[in-house]
Amino acid sequence: MTKSIDFYFDFISPYSYLAHQKIKTIKNVNFNYKPVLVGGLHNYHKITAPAFIKPKLKHMISDCDLIAKKNKFEFVWNSKFPINSLNIMRGCLVVNNDELYLDVMFNAYWKDNLDTSNEETLKPLIKKCKINQNNFFGNIKDPKIKDELKAVTQEAHNKEIFGTPTFVVNNKIFWGQDRLEFALDEYNK
Repeated sequence: MTKSIDFYFDFISPYSYLAHQKIKTIKNVNFNYKPVLVGGLHNYHKITAPAFIKPKLKHMISDCDLIAKKNKFEFVWNSKFPINSLNIMRGCLVVNNDELYLDVMFNAYWKDNLDTSNEETLKPLIKKCKINQNNFFGNIKDPKIKDELKAVTQEAHNKEIFGTPTFVVNNKIFWGQDRLEFALDEYNK
């Protein structure tokens, strides 16, 4: 079995975007991307999302800006946040977490300020990923894909994961983009 770090993420999470940007700079570590619905996790744990608590949201926006600046990542707070990520999260499973797809969708949401819940907005993004649009839009409605996303979200809940991003390595949980270095330390043990 190949050693890896499980990376539980949702495109809706700005911290998942920032973690993804960091992951792209890391060599010789296998990251296993695990798409989940962070809203589903919040519901399981009866957590109110930061987007719906004005002081938290204000802090989150400035915090993400600070992290992006420090790391020299392009970042724009999406003016329509929070945007429903259901279809693009299902899309991760349809394309088997294709690297180009991950980059394009994260960038669309957190760099290009696009409404990725809108099918017309998604069409050129899917084309950019070199994915057949008819297959993509058909497959994200497939009950197997729907069930798979629910199952990965349930798996995360069962592991007591309550937010994104979360890293799991050696059965240890590291929550938050700022915990990536601790996950890497655990990986390298």
